Amino acid sequence: MSSKRHVKRVTLTSKKNWWMVELDEEERAELALNSFMEETAGNEGPQTPFRSSGYISRVHEPTPAPSIPEYAPPNHPLSIFSFPTPTTYSAPPNPTQNLAPCASGSASELFKCIVKKPNVVQLEINGEMQSNANDVMTQFRAELRVYTTVTRHRNIAAFLGCLENVGMVLEFIEGRTLWDIVRERPELTQGKKLDFHNQLLDGLTHLHSFGLSHGDLSLLNVQVTYSSDTIKLLDFGRSVCADSVYASPFEDISQPPAPPIPVRPPPNSRFTPKSPYTPATPVLPPVPPRQTEQIHPGTRPFAAPEVLRGECQDARLADAYSFGMILVCLDRCDLVDVKPWVQRKDALPNGFLDGLLVFRERCEWYLRKWDDGRRRLAKDDMMDVDARMAL
Repeated sequence: MSSKRHVKRVTLTSKKNWWMVELDEEERAELALNSFMEETAGNEGPQTPFRSSGYISRVHEPTPAPSIPEYAPPNHPLSIFSFPTPTTYSAPPNPTQNLAPCASGSASELFKCIVKKPNVVQLEINGEMQSNANDVMTQFRAELRVYTTVTRHRNIAAFLGCLENVGMVLEFIEGRTLWDIVRERPELTQGKKLDFHNQLLDGLTHLHSFGLSHGDLSLLNVQVTYSSDTIKLLDFGRSVCADSVYASPFEDISQPPAPPIPVRPPPNSRFTPKSPYTPATPVLPPVPPRQTEQIHPGTRPFAAPEVLRGECQDARLADAYSFGMILVCLDRCDLVDVKPWVQRKDALPNGFLDGLLVFRERCEWYLRKWDDGRRRLAKDDMMDVDARMAL
């Protein structure tokens, strides 16, 4: 077939991966002849269909994405965002319904957004190349699981979808971190402290209701909007599922655990009298193995002591400890610190809770030892702003 063609018109259609090309009469006849010769020769390459109307349509069927098992990282994190997008990572319907466009035209609206892409780093350590690709893969999968599992909530950053070979798209938040708010002067009013408490509690309990934890709750992972002081939780890369088996960061979970050795009953003996009636034992379906996930320490001093020791058994209780530390910062309107060797012992410095006027009792609830009465986060613990302000 000649490499040159006289193309009269190219028409793009609304159907994905289709286009139409109209050729001159001479080119149309040549194309028909060559197409017939390729088919009779048994050419295994892609065929170009010919239609008598003078239009040629090519269909490139998208290759179905391979099913990627959870937490089995492939070679590069960008493989998460290869298209077609798996349905588990697709955007919610009408993702911009609660967002205001930054500009509007006759045919479109423009929205500000954040594009979060994997950042893979390779370093040579002791003569060996080390990469953070596996950890980046795990974090992006954990964050996508949160955004595609949890329903929309005003205190959780909105997920807008994914970009091919780039990353995930999140709403753009015009605001600053809670760390910046705590350091601002003049200090927060009591009413604003209570409002931030209620918003944080509302967003976290909504997340926990889906069986997921935050995993790295701190002043830096909470955004506050300029316009309405609305709390936005984000950065869920250390989130884990409540039903998982937890492992420390130092354990190798790349290899599946060895299956249990079946215990065989003793062989029947001809000297053992048999029961005249043996009821049938019901056959129960096999219980699927629980997923194993690693729990990494978050930002100090917000990480729970059991997480620092690599002994966490309840990730949502670990979030409650982080929430308690945030309340200490909000109450004091200042940053706090606890030495890690003290925190690992489930201890706090002497007088750490002294002088707290708003959240003293609640900080005692959340900063206890995880198996010795630490309180879970619950929406019933919302505080009445008006009643407290009247005191």
